[in-house]
Amino acid sequence: MAASHPPWYRFPGHCHGWDFMRILVVENYENTGLGQMGAAIAEAGGEVDMCRPYRGEPLPGSAGGHDALVVLGGVQNALADDHSPYFPALLDLIRDFEGRDRAIAGICLGSQLIARAFGGDNRIGGAPEFGWQQVGLTPEATDDAVLGALPQSFPIFQWHDDTFTLPEGGVRLAGSEVAENQAFRIGRAAYGFQFHFEADTRLVRQWCEFFAPTIEKRHPGWVQRLDEEVMRVGSLADQAGSSIARAWVATI
Repeated sequence: MAASHPPWYRFPGHCHGWDFMRILVVENYENTGLGQMGAAIAEAGGEVDMCRPYRGEPLPGSAGGHDALVVLGGVQNALADDHSPYFPALLDLIRDFEGRDRAIAGICLGSQLIARAFGGDNRIGGAPEFGWQQVGLTPEATDDAVLGALPQSFPIFQWHDDTFTLPEGGVRLAGSEVAENQAFRIGRAAYGFQFHFEADTRLVRQWCEFFAPTIEKRHPGWVQRLDEEVMRVGSLADQAGSSIARAWVATI
């Protein structure tokens, strides 16, 4: 029976009071990882169905089989349909999840795709950020279910070149000096996060190993300064990321 289902299918179960909580995670590039998001989902007893469309795995045709969607980052830009021909189908899927009032979290490239799905303009290049950087909340974030408990300003990991305009109807929740739109919400619980809140210090260390040549080319010496950076802001960033992950899972 299981063989008749697509690769992302998992049979649901009852966990920690949640009925059939299944989260579809769309990975757009190898070794990106769920980090703190994975920990928060596991803590709540949720099941992750990982879909890797860049490897040719098919996306589900609708949101019907899942309670929430996570769209991870990647090296491609949000307009790269030639490189990632599954993007149009992913945009449709994002809109379907939001239309059914199901929680969405788009991280980095994922946030840019959410912006595109709802009519925002993707601006390729011109907004590079890397490493732990400060992000500030907007007044609209004060009562937000996911970001409302955070301090007004906090460090969080960044790794992007692109940015986007806020989609019509979007609520801007956070920004930085480089990228005005660092976090936003569509509807009740469709969130775009330009920053990598999922990347705790453990995941950042893994990225520094796996992507070492790329990081060294673009940010010479940063990997060698990693321990110093972790000591400076790692703990605060991990706390902020964990808070966001747990609060987002609660919206499911």
